[in-house]
Amino acid sequence: MEILSDVTFNIQLKKHTFCNYQLKIDEKVMTLTFPQVLQLRNKVNLLTSTENLENIIENENFVLLFIADRKHLVFLEIPKLLDLKEELGYCFSDF
Repeated sequence: MEILSDVTFNIQLKKHTFCNYQLKIDEKVMTLTFPQVLQLRNKVNLLTSTENLENIIENENFVLLFIADRKHLVFLEIPKLLDLKEELGYCFSDF
């Protein structure tokens, strides 16, 4: 019996095929290549630095983020941005 078997998460990153990933944010599903995942991780790490988070919270409290070479535009509030950072970290911790 698995405790989280019936829980669905808002943000999921799954390996689809070799060097292709699927990122699901709420109902939006995006296909990413490995370099695009690396680029997304760099953007998210930059946005979630302490100084940048403070600026985001003081100003608009959300981020508009282009993903996959500007194919997708995603609206992320602070909790979802932190969830995305955690999901990306989890993806790279397996390596």
